[in-house]
Amino acid sequence: MPKASDIKKNAAIEYNGKVMIIRDIERSVPQGRAGGSLYRMRMYDVVTGGKVDETFKADDMLNFADLTRRPAMFSYIDGEEYVFMDNEDYTPYNLNESSVADEILFINEETQGLQVIIVDGVPVAIDLPSSVELVITETDPSIKGGSATARTKPAILSTGLTVQVPEHISIGDKIKINTEERKFMGRADK
Repeated sequence: MPKASDIKKNAAIEYNGKVMIIRDIERSVPQGRAGGSLYRMRMYDVVTGGKVDETFKADDMLNFADLTRRPAMFSYIDGEEYVFMDNEDYTPYNLNESSVADEILFINEETQGLQVIIVDGVPVAIDLPSSVELVITETDPSIKGGSATARTKPAILSTGLTVQVPEHISIGDKIKINTEERKFMGRADK
C-alpha cells in the first residue's frame, strides 16, 4: 500500500469503495507543521466521471486499484470521442474528449509510447510518455546569434500547444517537449 506522498498523476486508487483516477496533485506544507505535507488530489470516478477533491496527509495509506496499461497509438477523432488503437491486438479504445483534454495537446498520429489505462475492461485515461516530439507551426522569426542568450519566445505546435522556445528555433523545426512540465527540451533528432 503506497503512502499519499508516493501517488503520481494518472494513478488509479480505490477510494470510498470506488475506483478513482488521479488527475491533479498539489503539494502544500502548512506553516508550523513539522513534516506535515498535505496532498490535495483531484480525482475522477472512472464509472460516473464525477469529480472529487480530497486532501491527504503525506503518510495516509491508499490502495491502488486494479488496472491494466496497454500500449496504444492515437488513431482518429469520432465526434467527441478520441479513438486509440492497441499496438498489439488492434483493439480500439474510445475515450471521451473531456477525459483526455490535458493529454491531447501532446498527441498526434506519430506519437510513440502512449498507454491506455483500463479499469475493469473500460478505457479511462491515457498515460503520456515522458517526452514527445512535435513540429512548430507558428512562432516569431528566428534570430541569428540568438542561441547564446537565455531569452525565449512563444511557439505554437502542430497540436495547438504553446511552449516557450529559445530564439534560434524557427517554424517547421521538430522539437522535444517534456510532457510533465510542458517545457522545451531541445531539437528532435532528425
